[in-house]
Amino acid sequence: MAEKLFDAERSALARGETLDQVLDRNVNEVLQEIRVAITAVQVLFAFLLTLPFQARFADLGVFGTAVYSVTMTSTGLATVVLIAPVSFHRMLFRRRQKAAIVQFADRSLMIGLGLLLVGVVSAVLLVLDVVLGRWPAIAVCAAIGVVGLTTWYLLPLRRRTERPS
Repeated sequence: MAEKLFDAERSALARGETLDQVLDRNVNEVLQEIRVAITAVQVLFAFLLTLPFQARFADLGVFGTAVYSVTMTSTGLATVVLIAPVSFHRMLFRRRQKAAIVQFADRSLMIGLGLLLVGVVSAVLLVLDVVLGRWPAIAVCAAIGVVGLTTWYLLPLRRRTERPS
């Protein structure tokens, strides 16, 4: 946590803000990011909750049922992890713990987005296995997974390690 606080202090100095102003802004930014991510999770989760009640669900077979289980589990976990910062914030409200809230929310978002990516890829696999067949579905999902990993993690991490110009 000391490293994150140091980053906030450095940001405050560079932007002419107080530490409290930086932390307030960071809390608002991270909560906005959570709002965006949770919307995607809610839509996917709602879709998944209805599937077992469809007539063709019984025809999925072992592979389809396993993929559905992975999709449902990862999406359920993503929901819990992405909502966790809201509860964390509420439990620490007015306790001067904004740095801890920002740090927790940052980690929750990184983990939640990873779980969401697993949910998205496996949901597409579930649908495309029925529509296109197994191997084309796996190929498309591998491409989606690579694009997701690249755009959500690898490119930002690469940029993060570069020195600012």
